[in-house]
Amino acid sequence: MTERNCGEAAIALLEAYGVDTVFGIPGVHTLDLYRGLARSRIRHVLARHEQGAGFMADGYARVTGRPGVVLPITGPGVTNAATAIGQAYSDSVPMLVLSSENPTKDLGLGRGRLHEITSQERVTAPLCAFSATVRRPEEIPALIHRAFAHFASARPRPVHISVPLDVLAAPAAFAIEARPLPSRPQPDQDALARATKLLDTAERPAIIAGGGAVGAEEPLRTLAERIGAPVVLTVAGKGLLPETHPLCLGGTLASPDTQALLGMADLILAVGTELAETDWWMEDLPLGRLIRIDIDEKQMAGAYPAEEEIVADAAPALAALLDRLGRRNRPGGLAEKVAAVRSRIASGTSALRRKHLVLLETVRKAVPEETAILTDMTQIAYSGNARYPSTRPRSWHHPNGFGTLGWSLPAAIGAKLARPDLPVLSIIGDAGILFSIQELSTAANLHLSLPILLWNNDGLGQIRDDMIERKIPVIGVSPENPDYQLLATAFGCRAVRPGSLGEVAEALKLALLADRPTVIEVRQDAAFLS
Repeated sequence: MTERNCGEAAIALLEAYGVDTVFGIPGVHTLDLYRGLARSRIRHVLARHEQGAGFMADGYARVTGRPGVVLPITGPGVTNAATAIGQAYSDSVPMLVLSSENPTKDLGLGRGRLHEITSQERVTAPLCAFSATVRRPEEIPALIHRAFAHFASARPRPVHISVPLDVLAAPAAFAIEARPLPSRPQPDQDALARATKLLDTAERPAIIAGGGAVGAEEPLRTLAERIGAPVVLTVAGKGLLPETHPLCLGGTLASPDTQALLGMADLILAVGTELAETDWWMEDLPLGRLIRIDIDEKQMAGAYPAEEEIVADAAPALAALLDRLGRRNRPGGLAEKVAAVRSRIASGTSALRRKHLVLLETVRKAVPEETAILTDMTQIAYSGNARYPSTRPRSWHHPNGFGTLGWSLPAAIGAKLARPDLPVLSIIGDAGILFSIQELSTAANLHLSLPILLWNNDGLGQIRDDMIERKIPVIGVSPENPDYQLLATAFGCRAVRPGSLGEVAEALKLALLADRPTVIEVRQDAAFLS
């Protein structure tokens, strides 16, 4: 038993479940949680906005696979964090949001209390695996266990737990202990047998692998080689198979050439992917016979019904398929066909994308291969989604589903804090960085060796191009930018505007060694990109 109050006990429970870092901004409603932090070994990271705190937790989770934790205050803290919660939900990122709430006697009554929302639970429920409000102290350990049980055994998505002020202050008459967690679902043997028969008889199989296949790299590669299948990766799946592998087409699902190859397949194995619009940017991808492996049973009732469904974690499911499959010889010429598709994709590169690829190639050569690159909703990142050659999972990250501007900078901060030993790079646009510019202060105060590659095209370039293509008058896409060099310096960061590709490479190398963040501004109209 403990003499702690419930706020202190909640923090102690987080520590018991392995949490080492939380992101937040203290407020009058979270003081009892912060009293608990003072008694724990958990590191608190002060963000400059709750949305930034949520994005930091997201970046932390992406590079570690462990849930990021956010501590927002009641009301505006929760609504500020909601966009980050939505991004994590969309991209299947584990996140625990532990917030305060007004006293239980006031809930839903509209009495004009500080930070009052009619129902925080209803605000976040559409963005979470579950959202719950604690009503009694003894519910806290059960709900925290439920959250970590979800992270351990289900499709990773955020969880929000609200704790009213009177409960936070109440005595915690419960034990501080982490309960055993469930494991992920294992594949059904009958489903495996049916899927094996389909794979054994397929003449032109193909594989689409997504973020749900992270951790299954080896069986994925072995299976692809054994059945002779080209592998296409979603953005979340980049690096599952090195893009130098002769069967890998990388993150090129949006390419008509890749789509044509998939259209010729007589069987597609989709592993750990919801087959989302934001992976191929078509309303409906024409897919034929389909086997799906996914931890999320709901995906089986989605837009792409499968001939065979295996509801399971990807790694044991692929390993079990390998055990059952007979030895097969890879069809002759398959590697040449994949290479031909790669060549056609490269030959169709636009002038703007060539600029992106010139810079991205400089990045690839300048930073270590293991660098975690966190990108924003910006045109250069869209080019990198398809063409940056990732060699390992958890190395290229993009806010793909929800598509939130400003994600990259705070997410990169979270990633660097999670893995100080790991080189981390943020790639962000001039419009996007203004959504989270205040977090430069967070990164500077923490003395992070964080290069921030700022792609400056003087506006919302993709929307501007879309307006022009659709013959819509250009409106609201060309703001007057600040001087980013002066702005970065004001926040305590280093700043540089390279005059050549060589200077870009040098700036990146120095930034990875610096004692503070470095904003490396590259203009789209720079002569050295032509």
